[in-house]
Amino acid sequence: MWQGKFINPYQYSEGEPPQTLGRFYIWCLHGSFPLIFIGCMMSMIAGSLEVFSALILGLVIDSAVSSDLNNIFSDNILLLAGAVVFFLVIRPFAFGGSSYINSVLIGPNINSLVLSRLHRHTMDQAISFFDDDFAGRISQKQLQASRAISETVNEFVNVISFAMASLVGSFLLLVSIDYRIALSLIVWLFCYIFLIRWFLPRIRKRSAQRAGARSMLSGQIVDTITNIRTVKLFAHNRYEDRAALDALENFRGRTTEFGLVASSFRYFLMLLSGFLPVILVGGSLLLWTNDLATTGDIAATGSVAIRIAQMSGWVSFVLMAIYSNVGEAEDGMRTLAHPHQLVDIPGAMEVPKLEGNIEFKNVSFRYGREIGGVSNIDLRVKPGEHIGLVGESGAGKSTLVTLLMRLYDPEGGEILIDGHDIRNMTQESLRNQISMVTQETAMFNRSVWDNIAYGKPKATQEEVFEASRQSQAHEFIVNMEDRFGRTGYDAHLGERGVKLSGGQRQRIALARAVLKDAPILILDEATSALDSTVEAYIQDALRQIVIGKTVIAIAHRLSTILRMDRIVVMHEGNIVEQGTVDDLLAKGGVFSQHWEKQVGGFIGIDPDADNQIMTKAG
Repeated sequence: MWQGKFINPYQYSEGEPPQTLGRFYIWCLHGSFPLIFIGCMMSMIAGSLEVFSALILGLVIDSAVSSDLNNIFSDNILLLAGAVVFFLVIRPFAFGGSSYINSVLIGPNINSLVLSRLHRHTMDQAISFFDDDFAGRISQKQLQASRAISETVNEFVNVISFAMASLVGSFLLLVSIDYRIALSLIVWLFCYIFLIRWFLPRIRKRSAQRAGARSMLSGQIVDTITNIRTVKLFAHNRYEDRAALDALENFRGRTTEFGLVASSFRYFLMLLSGFLPVILVGGSLLLWTNDLATTGDIAATGSVAIRIAQMSGWVSFVLMAIYSNVGEAEDGMRTLAHPHQLVDIPGAMEVPKLEGNIEFKNVSFRYGREIGGVSNIDLRVKPGEHIGLVGESGAGKSTLVTLLMRLYDPEGGEILIDGHDIRNMTQESLRNQISMVTQETAMFNRSVWDNIAYGKPKATQEEVFEASRQSQAHEFIVNMEDRFGRTGYDAHLGERGVKLSGGQRQRIALARAVLKDAPILILDEATSALDSTVEAYIQDALRQIVIGKTVIAIAHRLSTILRMDRIVVMHEGNIVEQGTVDDLLAKGGVFSQHWEKQVGGFIGIDPDADNQIMTKAG
């Protein structure tokens, strides 16, 4: 659209959002100030024309009073024609242009500009940022802050600029009548400013509290709905209802507090506004009785007084909305304007293609705590090597692969791929080289096609179908249908894939990883939700998929890692054993204990006979 010449609603802003309110606004609005300036100028022109309306009214009345009744129109033809042009052409054009700039150019574009910047900044946050908050609350804060900032700009351009121009023009008009009338406007204006300064900080504070309570309510409701299956299974409808009511009561209380301050402000404002016509009109009448003012002056002063009195209520309401929006923007800033904890270093390299030579050197990570995580890990995985990670829950297996994906940075040591510290690589190029299938498979509420093609967005139809076949997913996909009648690969999966069984979700996740075809493949309990028959098919498919790839497979079911080149055993965050299945069983250590628990002491196994073992272990 041609409006894009004035502002790019999706342009990036430099650096991270500041954590002080004024600079935060500047960061959000950077690039839009020329357009805002144009909007302010147009609004000020419209505001100035309101004063001209009163001036023209006064001139027409004075001309009418001083003219002969039979010659009013003929004697004042130019004045009356000018008034007609002013009211029917100039004034509508100025107001229409101001409204167009504000409603078409400023409003939609600035909201998109701010929201896109906040969303990008949030997307680049480390995983820990999302782990510590509600998903619903974070999204609510993005929408809240962008709307609040956009409305602040809208109201400033549309009302404040208009009002300032009107007040300046009105003051000059009153000065032309009598300086004492103008001084009475100044005195009233100081009282008005005092009222604003006393109430608006309190309104801003109550607004921020109300916004915080609203976001907590939203977070509570979203959290309940997101986990509705668990709520139903534990019969906790009443428990969740009570939690929602507690959050709702807090929101109701904060809203009531805001309403009390707002209504008090409105009352005193209307009281003060009532004084203005009394002072200005009364003063002009007093001057008229002393032949110091004309009839037209009285009309112009009255018009200005009533207009300013009406406008003061309008402006105060807008100022209250602006302060309310500022409070909400500040509340959103506190949540969203956190510096990124995990960033690419300056000059980080784009990794075109990795061979998959992985090395952990004395790596430690405990999530900032004293216990948990991993300690002093030394491990090397050769290109094309397939290793299995085993150990009890909490041993550090998932932490190790999470560090490899650089979702966190090690607290000690370093991780190298092909001899390069992964902290020297861009995060996106690193993760593009790694495919991962997790136990808790993530699905988007999009079509099956979109979920699989997420691994390779430009994949052909045949590539997607082939990846699905290799993952044993194609057959059930073609028979799917959602509630809107979409079938097969066009069917939508519901939020987080709730319409699929655990095994179906894992097969689609496998298809996504197969399609990505990255040189490093991580399987974190990737077949845990599959029944034995399907798992056997998947294992056969995986034997073809993993050829030439570096594979790290985490498994509790030891039958799934029998064909690995090497088994790495973890215990309490440390690597305690490494070797082939035969070596570890012969050693009689931790792995042997896990083995005996799962296969009932069936030892002396030939790794090539894994199907026999699976049958025996089942």
